[in-house]
Amino acid sequence: MSTPEPESIPAARSYEAVLNSIEAELREGRIKVGDQLPGERALAEQHGISRASVRDAIRVLGAMGVVRTAVGSGPQSGAVVIANPSAGLAATLRLHMATSHFPVADIVQTRVMMETWAAVEAAGRPRDAATEKELRSLLAAMDSPALGREEFHVLDAAFHVLLSSLAGNAVITAMMESLRSAIQGYVSASIGSDPLWQEIVPTLRSQHEQILAAVFANDGGAAAAALREHIEWFHSQTNPHQGSTHQ
Repeated sequence: MSTPEPESIPAARSYEAVLNSIEAELREGRIKVGDQLPGERALAEQHGISRASVRDAIRVLGAMGVVRTAVGSGPQSGAVVIANPSAGLAATLRLHMATSHFPVADIVQTRVMMETWAAVEAAGRPRDAATEKELRSLLAAMDSPALGREEFHVLDAAFHVLLSSLAGNAVITAMMESLRSAIQGYVSASIGSDPLWQEIVPTLRSQHEQILAAVFANDGGAAAAALREHIEWFHSQTNPHQGSTHQ
C-alpha cells in the first residue's frame, strides 16, 4: 500500500489525524505522561500531511493542556505529554463566560448538580485524614478577619474542589478543577463593593461550616442540601435580577 501524498487529507481537517492518533496511543498506553512525541517530520510522514498541519495539531494539544513544547534538544525538548488536560477546559470556560456564551446561571446550576452529588458520595465513603485536615485548614484560613476578598475567593474555590474530590470520581474531580477558575472569577466579579462583601461573608463562613460538618457526620442528604442552599443563596444575593437557577 502506497504512502499517501502530503495533504491528501483535506487541509482544513488534516491535523485531526495527528490528534486522533495521539488520543489512541494515550488510551492504549503506548504514550504516557512524560513521553516526548515524535518530531514534526516523523508525524507528517506517518500521517501523510504537511508539517504545518502537524504544528496545528501540536498547538491544539498545547492549548488543551495535554502537551507542553520547548525548544532545544534532549528528552524535555519538543512536545512532551503532561498531566494537566483540565487546564485547557478551564481556559475555555473562562473565555466562554467572558463572551457571555456560558451564563453565570448555567455555571451555578452545573455546580449544584455536581457538588450535591459529590457531597452525598463523599459522606458515604472513607476519608483520608490528611484531606480532612486540609479542608479544616481552608475553613480556618477563610475565617481570618485579616483575609482580603480575593484571597477568600481563592480559598473558597479550593475548598469546593477539594470537597468534591472526596467523592472519589476522577471525572468529577477533573471537571471541578476545570471549573475552579470560573468559580473564582464569577464569585469575585459578583461582589462589587466592600460593604456588600462585609454583609455576605459571615453567612458564607457559616454555610461552609455546615457543609463540612454534614459530610464529616456522614449525612449526605444534609450535606447536599447545605451545598445547594449555599451556592444558590450566594447567586441570589449577588445576581438578584437573574431569578432562580431552577428556571
